[in-house]
Amino acid sequence: MSLHTQYLESFLRSQFYMLRMDGPLPLPHRHYIAIMAAARHQCSYLINMHVDEFLKTGGIAEWLNGLEYVPQRLKNLNEINKLLAHRPWLITKEHIQKLVKTGENNWSLPELVHAVVLLAHYHALASFVFGSGINPERDPEISNGFRLISVNNFCVCDLANDNNIENASLTGNNFGIVDSLSELEALMDRMKRLREEREDEEASQEEMTTRFEKEKKESLFVVSGDTFHSFPHSDFEDDMIITSDVSRYIEDPGFGYEDFARRGEEHLPTFRAQDYTWENHGFSLVNRLYSDIGHLLDEKFRMVYNLTYNTMATHEDVDTTTLRRALFNYVHCMFGIRYDDYDYGEVNQLLERSLKVYIKTVTCYPERTTKRMYDSYWRQFKHSEKVHVNLLLMEARMQAELLYALRAITRHLT
Repeated sequence: MSLHTQYLESFLRSQFYMLRMDGPLPLPHRHYIAIMAAARHQCSYLINMHVDEFLKTGGIAEWLNGLEYVPQRLKNLNEINKLLAHRPWLITKEHIQKLVKTGENNWSLPELVHAVVLLAHYHALASFVFGSGINPERDPEISNGFRLISVNNFCVCDLANDNNIENASLTGNNFGIVDSLSELEALMDRMKRLREEREDEEASQEEMTTRFEKEKKESLFVVSGDTFHSFPHSDFEDDMIITSDVSRYIEDPGFGYEDFARRGEEHLPTFRAQDYTWENHGFSLVNRLYSDIGHLLDEKFRMVYNLTYNTMATHEDVDTTTLRRALFNYVHCMFGIRYDDYDYGEVNQLLERSLKVYIKTVTCYPERTTKRMYDSYWRQFKHSEKVHVNLLLMEARMQAELLYALRAITRHLT
């Protein structure tokens, strides 16, 4: 993240606030919730980090044996952890009522909002960790089973030398530099054409709706086919076996992302963004129940959405707004969130298939991300630009989870 210092400052401010500053939840609980969230994606890097922090802040060591050792109250977060991580559109006000109902194990609303912010933060951070290749591999010879090594020689430490690193993704490919250069030119050309078209004509509301539905349906066909069949040996086989030390922090480990627009199912209730927006609804609810975190999250969302250096690979003075918006909105599209004023035709114009596969994997199944996927899109781009993509995906995912959870809390309150 230090490749993007402005963003990093904003990220650290909000993370520090939710972990260390005054808030509804005791410090050890915060770290335990982070562990539960990271475990949904088997993210051992984050789990190990928070196991240490949990003990340092006075957490009860026995809890680290697994969920059956923790108070019922924490255990009750399981369902919302699972839904938020994989299918947030299923969260209803009934889930909220169940947690806050009176009784010895109930959650107050401020505590629940704090927990939800932590869960969404760590689900999304797991996406960033895997998307940037920072997860340790297992090593049976080391007592705790983990050591931090670069995953297939793909480590964030290389990314810091952004400009003088030879573009590793070009060397290992059969594509020549010529191919990826023309790919870059074509993308810039499409961005320019979209801007001009937008000035010339506005698509009708019906047409916009049709384009969203089309994109939502097409997202079904991204990933499953590409990931499992196009790689001769699946990089995922080992990952699908959940190691016991991670599974102790979750229930129902087989529960995963399922496409919002499943094949053959019509009329799923699309989340219309303007009916419940972060700016007008989510932000004020969070701030009311857990003061100041709303401002910090808002600053972080705006920061990543507007972050630009006006460059693309070797080109300068480029307006990348359309591209950033396409990345953010494509993530929300996979979670069933639609912006009425956005033309989803742009997603198809700007995001090539290999990039869509990467986005869907990092966002929905981060533990399956491979170096090959990272290398296969935008081969002329700098590492820092790809890290920028990961930041956008992470924040878009966090915001999508928060919107569904906060909407359910608002419905519970009304």
